[in-house]
Amino acid sequence: MLSSKAVVLLSGGVDSATTAAIAIADGYEVIALSFRYGQRHEKELQAATKIAKTLGIKEHYTVDVNLSQWGGSALTDESIALPQDGVKPDIIPTTYVPGRNTVFIAIALSLAEAKEATAIYLGINAVDYSGYPDCRPEYLEAYQHLANLSSKVGIEGKAPRLVAPLVKDSKVEIVLRALRLGVPIQDTWSCYLGEEKPCGLCDSCRIRDRALIEAGVSELATPKGRELWNYEL
Repeated sequence: MLSSKAVVLLSGGVDSATTAAIAIADGYEVIALSFRYGQRHEKELQAATKIAKTLGIKEHYTVDVNLSQWGGSALTDESIALPQDGVKPDIIPTTYVPGRNTVFIAIALSLAEAKEATAIYLGINAVDYSGYPDCRPEYLEAYQHLANLSSKVGIEGKAPRLVAPLVKDSKVEIVLRALRLGVPIQDTWSCYLGEEKPCGLCDSCRIRDRALIEAGVSELATPKGRELWNYEL
């Protein structure tokens, strides 16, 4: 394909890093976009910076949009305990951040239009995360309709495409894609805590560790994850 630009939301986790690598493999010049949204720690942003450099992404923006001011999520409000008892099907966890993806994609659309990018790549996934409402295919379809209506390029019929290449993948499939694409998984950060090393107990660590072990790269999992190999998610 002819060289064109794509904005990629880069959080610093495995999913977003893999999505950035996919966009590069698809032939796009990637513009990375990260957010300081009032999350508990800076670890994931540090990871995003390192991943962008490793993947050769030259343009990387970090935007401050403080969603912690009104709380409502265990990721932004320290008075809400982080879940450590495994993912429960059909229950939206306390780590859901109200409006987060809606805000992030809106800013990505602004950046894409300003930079004449033709696509926005999102690492959202509807399989392994229990029912986040803003990680579903129907949410993306509705947002694409909004993108088509809400901008100059949209009115001209050239709105950026919202691309979610991992939306229907399992976590194991994502890890395997990351390995094939040479994603530096060891540099990604998924843990909800911002300690020196991942805790291995929070829901995000549990999902990640199990996928790493099942994908045959248990050496990248946390010691606690290897210990809890037979745990129930």
